Amino acid sequence: MWNEQKMYNYLEKNLKEARLRHSLSVSKTAELLAAQYDQNIEKARIAGLIHDCAKNLTDVQFIKVVTDHGIVINETERQNPSILHGLVGSLIAKEEMGICDENILMSIRYHTTGRKNMSILEKIIYIADYIEPLRQFSGVDELRCLIEIDLDSAILKSFDNSINYVISKNGMLHTDTIDARNYLLSKNSRCE
Repeated sequence: MWNEQKMYNYLEKNLKEARLRHSLSVSKTAELLAAQYDQNIEKARIAGLIHDCAKNLTDVQFIKVVTDHGIVINETERQNPSILHGLVGSLIAKEEMGICDENILMSIRYHTTGRKNMSILEKIIYIADYIEPLRQFSGVDELRCLIEIDLDSAILKSFDNSINYVISKNGMLHTDTIDARNYLLSKNSRCE
């Protein structure tokens, strides 16, 4: 596996400056959340750092990478190939950077959409990407407070926000996000 300096060098070469700053901020936020939720800090830092390693590829490149890997994409992904940057990023992390840890790879893969039955690390990377300090949008401060209380509640609220945003733009909802939200709702109702 590449060391973190080599990962940083890759990002510096392949990302725009603002995206690199975002990645560093997600990494730091993920470290803090991993400590708060008693998770592996190094894994959180690495996953946060490289979660967007494929972000600056073109739509054509996203489709080519997944096609070359024999991965079937759904209509939402076909209509909006940039949503594949998590999946493609996980492939880069594994094949180029030598990362074999499945939890890190899944955290990178699903950091945009979420998925049903996410691990705690996956949730940490998803929400760290959403609330890192450089993010400024209506409701982000509420999420930053909520994350201090309950990880699942913050994830659920972020799903709601994302779904509402996509609907407001007349966009297609990714089924992974819907499945993730429904799973959390059903899990929480079983616990009550």
